[in-house]
Amino acid sequence: MSITQDTKCVQAGYTPANGEPRQIPIIQSTTFKYATSEDMGKLFDLEASGYFYTRLQNPTNDMVAAKICALEGGSAAMLTSSGQAANFFALFNLCSAGDHIVCSSSIYGGTFNLISVTMARMGIETTFISPDCTLEELNAAFRPNTKCVFGETIANPALTVLDIELFAKAAHGHGVPLIVDNTFATPVNCKPGLWGADIVTHSTTKYMDGHGAAVGGAIVDMGKFDWMAHADRFPGLTTPDESYHGIVYAEKFGLGGAFITKCTAQLMRDFGSIQSPQNAFILNLGLESLHVRMPRHCENGYAVAKFLSTHPKIEKVSYPSLEGDKYYELAKKYMPNGTCGVVSFEVRGGRQAAERFMKALKLAAIETHVADARTCCLCPAASTHRQMTDEQLLKAGIPSGMVRLSCGLESSSDLIADLENALEAV
Repeated sequence: MSITQDTKCVQAGYTPANGEPRQIPIIQSTTFKYATSEDMGKLFDLEASGYFYTRLQNPTNDMVAAKICALEGGSAAMLTSSGQAANFFALFNLCSAGDHIVCSSSIYGGTFNLISVTMARMGIETTFISPDCTLEELNAAFRPNTKCVFGETIANPALTVLDIELFAKAAHGHGVPLIVDNTFATPVNCKPGLWGADIVTHSTTKYMDGHGAAVGGAIVDMGKFDWMAHADRFPGLTTPDESYHGIVYAEKFGLGGAFITKCTAQLMRDFGSIQSPQNAFILNLGLESLHVRMPRHCENGYAVAKFLSTHPKIEKVSYPSLEGDKYYELAKKYMPNGTCGVVSFEVRGGRQAAERFMKALKLAAIETHVADARTCCLCPAASTHRQMTDEQLLKAGIPSGMVRLSCGLESSSDLIADLENALEAV
């Protein structure tokens, strides 16, 4: 029986047995009891499945991760404490000092800082390349020590659309996986794995939660990349891990389980960036309505983008689903049912005009947040991306006066009226 995305949002990940709770239970416990040391020892040796300490795994988290895995069509998944942790774990699970990453230059500012500054201090170099590059330009960015390619389905906040097939073709041609952050599109609107992505990440804080209630992240492995076929490039997965008695992840857990098992057994063990069971429970509540909310977010985003595109005080509007947008055709290819509810635009007059405009808004709140049931906005260059230089902002497609507006679930007519009133103040 083929199950639709709608039904997976509601029911995937947890099927209660006779007399068990209908809702996913919150296992609010740090530890788990075993009858013998031998039983627990099997868990530490990765010879048996189970739980011994919530810093690594928790049943509530795994149930919710299983739902996200089903939505993305993956083979294994895990939750993390934030989207930032998810991206770091996904990259660091493959890279170590002396390695190299190829990355789209149009990504979220926090992720850009993680890769270009923090991971660089760890000895991992990155070549940033325009998402609009040709296959030849993309191929030229690779080095012998390249371990992966990274990009965002819809970049935050530039709203560029990644040509997933192109980036996957280049990555696979060089024997490395493609990692795609699918936060803005969600698996309701796009499943990057169908287009060649090998690892998919999410900031579950955004649309998946959808109510600004719980910070979290997720990593999904599609289970298709053959680590043993490129054994020399990925020794962490294809050679013995002495911290687990010489286990070889790719041999013991195969294509479907090696990546997530290593990520959990090593990185979650050592960094401890676990999502709390309470947050996972809240996340699941959001996932149950994701398929209902996303179409409304997209409808409101399109209506607002259409209004702004004809307003004389607006310099430029970026919204992939808007006719005439630079990424309209790519958006139609990868997200035919809609993209997201986020609209980026420039108010004539630059940053000062943008700040006056935002100050005059009544319904849209100025927040360091996005993809919420309530409409919110910010000026990325002055907040989430303020660590970037003007040159880096330009490459990322973020003018200093850009406003990122995340359309919530309110009436589109009310949102447009709020925008119209605020523009009168400019």
